[in-house]
Amino acid sequence: MLRYELRKTTDGELEIATELRGKPLLSSPLLNKGTAFTQDERQALGLVGKLPFKVESLEEQLQRAYRQYGSYATPLQRNIFLSGLQDKNEILFYKLLTEHLSEMLPMIYTPTVGAAVKAFSHEFRQPRGLYLSYDLEDHIADILDNRTHPDVDVIVVTDGERVLGIGDQGVGAMDIPMAKLVVYTLCGGINPYRTLPIMLDVGTDNEDLLNNPLYLGWRHKRIRGAAYDCFIEKFMMAVKQKLPRVFLQWEDFSRDNARRLLERYRTTLCTFNDDMQGTAVVALAAVLSGVSRLKEKLAEQRIMIFGAGTAGVGIADYLSMALEREGLTKKQACQRIWLVDREGLLIAGMEDLLDFQKPYAQNTQERAATLKAAVDLAKPTILIGCSAVSQAFTEEIVRGMLKYCQQPIILPLSNPNERAEAHPQDLLDWTEARAFIASGSPFENIQWKGQPYEVAQCNNALVFPGIGLGVIASQATMVSDGMLWAACQALSEFSPTEPDSPLLPSLVLTRVVAKAVALRVAEAARSEGLSQLKQDISLEDAVEASMWQPRYLAIKAKN
Repeated sequence: MLRYELRKTTDGELEIATELRGKPLLSSPLLNKGTAFTQDERQALGLVGKLPFKVESLEEQLQRAYRQYGSYATPLQRNIFLSGLQDKNEILFYKLLTEHLSEMLPMIYTPTVGAAVKAFSHEFRQPRGLYLSYDLEDHIADILDNRTHPDVDVIVVTDGERVLGIGDQGVGAMDIPMAKLVVYTLCGGINPYRTLPIMLDVGTDNEDLLNNPLYLGWRHKRIRGAAYDCFIEKFMMAVKQKLPRVFLQWEDFSRDNARRLLERYRTTLCTFNDDMQGTAVVALAAVLSGVSRLKEKLAEQRIMIFGAGTAGVGIADYLSMALEREGLTKKQACQRIWLVDREGLLIAGMEDLLDFQKPYAQNTQERAATLKAAVDLAKPTILIGCSAVSQAFTEEIVRGMLKYCQQPIILPLSNPNERAEAHPQDLLDWTEARAFIASGSPFENIQWKGQPYEVAQCNNALVFPGIGLGVIASQATMVSDGMLWAACQALSEFSPTEPDSPLLPSLVLTRVVAKAVALRVAEAARSEGLSQLKQDISLEDAVEASMWQPRYLAIKAKN
């Protein structure tokens, strides 16, 4: 574990004391300040002569870093540069991203992270986090002891089976937890000294990876069934033993495992699935924003979701809960939501329906085998895409919606961009600027008859950093549906209200939004008896105190 201590001086200022000296200190990204080490620090820490003479400020370093960033032409090159900067100097990395958030967030998160995942085994990278291979399942507890930082607030863990819209990526999926934790810090102020990405390497069924001599993961078909469940159980019990108060996020697990694992361990450890719950919260906020613009109720809508997997059914669940809050019964709420999968519309009695899909199976004898047939049958006013089927929302389908709906709400949420169900510009053209649109990945602003339109992005970065911050600040023991509803309400309050404005706030506001989301989540945790924070401690103060800022601290030699 990293040899350092964060402590307060007699003046109440924070400083770092470390045993590291010389090159090992310069090789520690969370301690390295590079040319910003003062002359006194250089003397005390064995750095004299190891750095150029000039002592720079963080602002001077930012100018150089941004200039170098701009010299790279492609998003993947910029992603690699930023990853390298993070491996050298994390304070500078986070400060640079903070200063250029809207420009750089897509480079380190969606959509560019998908390309980075694919290139994982073809690039020399500085390893981060922990890799728990099935081949080492009897040593999980020992591997957890090898973590860099002793105290961990947030773990993001993946097994890499369902990455974005690109499927099974094996060990390369480690880039996703790393990117998620960057967003936790960047947008939610989660202390990067207290985060841990974990890759559960249980093999891969991706033949291209198995046949690739450069593949860095365990070269084996995916472990499934009882063996897989036993491995997950060993992992979770080891985490509970070593880090009992950690907030653990499941990331990119398959449709068969995502919900099952969340439900299995939801009360064992404080866990959260961003693919299912985070996506649902953001999508629900976008839908509620659109319905509010229409001056209608959600219960008056007919909702269709194309893609009945982890994300799609997760959105359906939270839409259903919102409908119940408007007075519908559970059964009535589910029947307002039409799910379409590869086999077409889900209907009662259909073979191979998963348990979590069954409440949404429609009682109809008409077997709508295509999305168009399902749209013609249900006549939805809200159309949501979670299918990763590119251009699935065709001109014929979208124009057809206008025959019975003046202003449809259309959310092509699949990412990366090439997997989106429709391009926002096409949706604007086909509906003559009448549709309310939000995408899953960032698109350039669009126009209709010379009038610019900003496309809202249903980016989970708008909620999961705030949810994690609220959990940490309140010391919550679990993430309840009430806490997630509170997150949705907080996000909705930031949505612009002007008729032609986007359905959701700009990503530039993510840190402000995260703080508001965190406070509402913490309040819900306390009201539900899930907070371990003492009652006399202000939640607002606890949230503020939990937010880390990228700034250089004085570093002292620890004897």
